[in-house]
Amino acid sequence: MPVPNTASAPEAVTERGLRAFLYGLPAVDEVGAAARAQELATRSVKTTAKARAIDLAVSMVDLTTLEGADTPGKVRALCAKAALPDPEDRTVPTVGAVCVYPDRVGTAVEALRGTGIGVASVATAFPSGRAPLEAKLADTRAAVAAGASEIDMVIDRGAFLSGDHLKVYEEIVAVKEACGGAHLKVILETGELATLDNVRRASHLAILAGADFIKTSTGKVSPASTPPVLLVMLQAVRDHHRDTGRRVGVKPAGGIRTTKDAIRNLILVDEIAGPDWLTPDLFRIGASSLLNDLLMQRTRLATGVYPGPDHYTQD
Repeated sequence: MPVPNTASAPEAVTERGLRAFLYGLPAVDEVGAAARAQELATRSVKTTAKARAIDLAVSMVDLTTLEGADTPGKVRALCAKAALPDPEDRTVPTVGAVCVYPDRVGTAVEALRGTGIGVASVATAFPSGRAPLEAKLADTRAAVAAGASEIDMVIDRGAFLSGDHLKVYEEIVAVKEACGGAHLKVILETGELATLDNVRRASHLAILAGADFIKTSTGKVSPASTPPVLLVMLQAVRDHHRDTGRRVGVKPAGGIRTTKDAIRNLILVDEIAGPDWLTPDLFRIGASSLLNDLLMQRTRLATGVYPGPDHYTQD
């Protein structure tokens, strides 16, 4: 598949310049992307490699609760699980981060104090992104002030799809500034972008605007993360690094529920972006139910016994 050349990014950021850059990217071969993702999904993983992959996947999970019914107690319980995923096996790694709404950040920060686990917070009128910029920035600043070390923002898909690329770019730049020292993950909501060409353009737009991570989905729209979408996003960060030397992370979210799903994601990362991305600093998985399946598969590999789903706390 042809690869985009980010070295041709516009010097002066204008709507005309952005459009020339984004629509100058090579078109995605959708059939080829699907075939390549399917081919990688069929790769077998040996038992010893699978055990290492499971631990790596656990360390990459952003353990998430994003429900209107979230209570302080539920957040504290989730944080306890993040710090000690399996109380009967303290060799299980801790997760990458806990992700909550901005008003629950303080609770999560307190519960995770001393664990080294960061708190991620969705912001910018998640999941719709339909709010004035001033409200989005206030949302972001409140989460950072409460202690969030990572912000997951959503782009204005309506602006992107109507061709107002400059608005999307400027909002990302403004939110990045509001993040201060916190890392910024930019959610593309790929299920609403309709084509892989749009996924490629949105990925490069977010990277150009300063994203530390690009993220597939809010988890509230179907389809969420799919292998071809992840493949295209991984190509974008790979090519940006080739052209600039800067590494940007990737976070698939939504629909990743099983160990098999997670390992397929890791294979895609290794094959497309390369082994340098096989670290929680550059790859995360947004999930809630995935962690229990990883723990069950880990126990089965270690003991030969497959525990039931009620063996672990439900997220």
